[in-house]
Amino acid sequence: MANESIRIYGATWCPDTSRAKRMFDKHHIHFEWFDVDEDRAARKYVESINDGDCRIPTIVFPDGSIMVEPGDAELERKLPGAR
Repeated sequence: MANESIRIYGATWCPDTSRAKRMFDKHHIHFEWFDVDEDRAARKYVESINDGDCRIPTIVFPDGSIMVEPGDAELERKLPGAR
């Protein structure tokens, strides 16, 4: 069964993660937050889809698509209702 929510994997110290979360908040888009510093399983998942690297933010969408370290323009194009 597919996950119905957007999942953001990142860290509180990461400026790119903070920027991505602000973009979601700006457009009032709900997401689940996973801190890779606090959640060992989340970190392991991020590493598993990034060839062993912990690249953040890693954003997983309900359709199964994944964005890793997206820029503002790239992320804005992907967000539902953000156009």
